[in-house]
Amino acid sequence: MTFSTIIDRRATDDPAGPAVADSSQRLTNAELLDLVRAGAAHLAELGIGAGDVVALKLTNRVEFVVLLFAAWRLGATITPVNPALTDPEVARQLDDSGAKLHVIEDGAHPIGEVPALSVSDLRREPGQDGPAPVVDSALLALLIYTSGTTGVPKGVMLDHANLEAMTAMGRDALEVGPEDRCLLILPLFHVNGIVVSILTPLLVGASVVIADRFNPHTFFDTVAKERPTFFSAVPTIYSMLAALPEDVRPDTSSVRFAVCGAAPASADLLARFEARFGFPLIEGYGLSEATCGSTINPVGGVRKAGTVGLPFPGQELRILGADGKPVPPGENGEVSVRGANVMRGYLGRPDDTAAVISDGWLSTGDLGHVDEDGYLTIVGRSKEMIIRGGENIYPKEIEDVLAGDPTVLEVAVIGLPDEKWGEVVVAFVQARPGATIDVKALMARCREQLSGYKRPTAIHALDALPKNTVGKLDKRALRNQRASDAPVDSSV
Repeated sequence: MTFSTIIDRRATDDPAGPAVADSSQRLTNAELLDLVRAGAAHLAELGIGAGDVVALKLTNRVEFVVLLFAAWRLGATITPVNPALTDPEVARQLDDSGAKLHVIEDGAHPIGEVPALSVSDLRREPGQDGPAPVVDSALLALLIYTSGTTGVPKGVMLDHANLEAMTAMGRDALEVGPEDRCLLILPLFHVNGIVVSILTPLLVGASVVIADRFNPHTFFDTVAKERPTFFSAVPTIYSMLAALPEDVRPDTSSVRFAVCGAAPASADLLARFEARFGFPLIEGYGLSEATCGSTINPVGGVRKAGTVGLPFPGQELRILGADGKPVPPGENGEVSVRGANVMRGYLGRPDDTAAVISDGWLSTGDLGHVDEDGYLTIVGRSKEMIIRGGENIYPKEIEDVLAGDPTVLEVAVIGLPDEKWGEVVVAFVQARPGATIDVKALMARCREQLSGYKRPTAIHALDALPKNTVGKLDKRALRNQRASDAPVDSSV
């Protein structure tokens, strides 16, 4: 089975069953297949075939899903483009990916020499059956471009075998089936949105509802209306929902769980959220290079708040020390994963690929440790580790302390150069709505809970912390940003 034929199977098994919906249209399995066939025929007439790349610069909408499967039906590859990118950034991705067609929103302008297709011009009348599906697990399915927070964006090559492996792992780990209904919140230009919220539900016979742009004040109205059983989001979204006024008590009875990923979440946030809204946040960990997920807390088993859970079924995980050898439980090192979900490599970058993949093992660049039961805790990126006077400091430990304060919505900790210590710890915090940050109180909290060398030398209160396009905190931007607050001496 490849994803070039999954829509056919759904239409045969349950033609009138719900498939995918957004705010403007709702499609049954048979209707989705008709649109996919029509879209595939249209793409074929435009010269798209096996091995060609189609770029989608679209907001979250049903047509994105249609084009995904239409391209795969032809053996073509999809590269999603973030709609927020500037023209030069889009041009770079189109050029690097070798895109042969660029699908854009109505009214958007073409970029460069790549032929463009306005989304409303996509054919909707199925006509004849169109081209027979190309079935080949080795074909490239997705070209996902990294966010560039650690350098120039690179094209992560994911083939159909990667997607088949990852969605099967997700099906087993999340215990989802035909009775489930997923609410898509995250952007479809990111692998999490595609794999967790589109492909995995459709694989198991479940349905998908594509939400409008996230708004914490209307989100639970959508939940009450659409009755999803699960959804996936980032910690920032859950922080915003947890900060809603206490008199907001929505109907969440349909929701079995929600997945929390893309960035570490504090144990305090997970506990507060479940206690208030009545369903658990299942924290996981992964990266685009591993087709989205590598570890996750069990839905039906023991969940350990503060960890990102156990390896997905079929994946291996190890923690490597500075010498490249595995370290014992409880000791920090670089996280390395192996499985059928690991990417084929970076497009056109064999040296970069060889630097991160060896004997099937993917070096993630993330630091963490496992406990005696195999649960993984992420403590930061290897490039984010702060070295102060020869002491290694992991930002997440400090972030968790500050996030536990009831006035703090979000926090980011970085290291900044210091003539005496080499680096010093600096924290940036954002207040919860209606709250005021007391920097001196936060400093006192750090003195109570952290060793001297780990305490921030400064805490800056910002109106908002910078994010990248996926909603992760952008620490590189913070390093270049001068907070308006004066540093406060932590008396270290």
